[in-house]
Amino acid sequence: MRSGAKVAIVGGVFAVVAGGVGYGAYNVYNGITGGDSGTTTTSATQEVKTGPLSAEEIDQAAKAFLTGWAGGGEATEVAQLTNDPTAAEPVIDAYRREAHVTDAVIIPGPAVGAKVPFTVRATVSFDGQSKPWSYSSELTVVRGLTTGRPLVDWAPSVIHPKLTATTHLVTSEAAVPPIKAVDRNGTELTKEKYPSLGSVLDQLRERYGEDAGGSPGIELSLRSDGDSVPGQTLLTLAKGKAGTLRTTLDADVQAAAEEAVRKFSEASVAAVKPSTGEILAVANNRKDGFNAAMLGKQAPGSTMKIVTAAMLMEKDLAAPGRPAECPKTVMYEGRTFQNLDGFSIENGTFAQSFARSCNTAFIKLIDDTQDDSALKNEAEQVFGIGLDNWKTGVASFDGSVPAATGGEAAAQYIGQGTVQMNVLNMASITATAKNGSFKQPVIVPRSLDDRTLATASRSLPDSVGRQLRDMMRLTATSGAAANAMSGLGGDKGAKTGSAEVDGQATSNSWFTGFQNDLAAAAVVQSGGHGGDAAGPVVAAVLRAG
Repeated sequence: MRSGAKVAIVGGVFAVVAGGVGYGAYNVYNGITGGDSGTTTTSATQEVKTGPLSAEEIDQAAKAFLTGWAGGGEATEVAQLTNDPTAAEPVIDAYRREAHVTDAVIIPGPAVGAKVPFTVRATVSFDGQSKPWSYSSELTVVRGLTTGRPLVDWAPSVIHPKLTATTHLVTSEAAVPPIKAVDRNGTELTKEKYPSLGSVLDQLRERYGEDAGGSPGIELSLRSDGDSVPGQTLLTLAKGKAGTLRTTLDADVQAAAEEAVRKFSEASVAAVKPSTGEILAVANNRKDGFNAAMLGKQAPGSTMKIVTAAMLMEKDLAAPGRPAECPKTVMYEGRTFQNLDGFSIENGTFAQSFARSCNTAFIKLIDDTQDDSALKNEAEQVFGIGLDNWKTGVASFDGSVPAATGGEAAAQYIGQGTVQMNVLNMASITATAKNGSFKQPVIVPRSLDDRTLATASRSLPDSVGRQLRDMMRLTATSGAAANAMSGLGGDKGAKTGSAEVDGQATSNSWFTGFQNDLAAAAVVQSGGHGGDAAGPVVAAVLRAG
């Protein structure tokens, strides 16, 4: 074995130990190499094996690859132990030359079928700085289609679980200085304490690190191809000096949001201050780390009725005390719509239909608007939705309500169809209803970079705003949101929503509400009725505020 590499077999589990990564040719397959897509030669008499892999073949293939990788084998030859050497070679080579891994110890675990988990304990060295680095990954052994040999099924994640075809590992001086992000009261915000803020803090550093007064350190980072700015720091070899960056977030509200979403496998919540638009919390519980609270695009269900109701009342087509027919079902342009569990309201008012979330009452009024763009215009002109010009301080989606006709327009009235929102959008809509005018959500003050914030062309008419808030108060005290909002004092209002999604057996649960000068919205994937799952999430955040 070269470069001091040793392979120890302990109880059937091998451990690959490398004393130092070398750069010489290194062939642990005794001269037999060749990935499935590489150039290989097979004698005419040699039979190409087929069928399931044996445990011995899995063990040998994994051992060969990991020994070659840890032992410093030439990337070209180590890549030949995979089924895609052309793609594997540059990634394996970059592990040494760009990530600057100088020592590696790889400890495999017992195979689970054809999958072999392993732990890497490495040392990263750059510019006189060194630091240990440890992580876990796994590989899968497959049979080569043309060679029949057991080979590692190539994916960049074999080398590191976060690597993809469009990212790479780089150790260098950081492209931007680190930041010490703090909340509105000066409390430090870290990824460890507030894991939902991971991508947000990365973006804040990328955008404002150079202006926060710090100096860069040396880091191993995960970068997107063609991008010199680190997307995610994996290891800090030498700390830079962090500059302080004040955000609009509130550590107490953020902590409550983090705890609330953890109770569900897929959930997001956002909270804003209606009087200013300042974002107080954004939290997600997702396996993929996606910031769905600010970037998600989903139908918001009946929470959209806040906008629809405002539009109908502005056009004098509805008012809280006016009669509103609420049958079990209604047909519009060939599509049948129904209320949840088929309920109806006899001799009810528009306020009662809003509070109980009666779909049919809203759809029956669509013809009276005589304007296919009415809902789109209300969303844009009053609630600031769909303008595509929000500048929150990090990446965000500001909602979409396209013009629609026929049955699609009817679906939009109840938050289905082509309407797309995230919980920040819905929290902002609720904040606009509470405040009477739109304030674009921000996560860092505008004064930080003098950016231009989005504005709505007009405010809610005073009478419409008062009526809308009264209907939301009714919903929170005696309507569909009453259970979730019980126990909250002060001036409170809410709206529930359930959104059907193709391929899901259960609807997404949506909920939005306000309490005094705080508005919050949440969605829980496959959470059922609006108040069942998302409601308690919002209530927990409002309570913390």
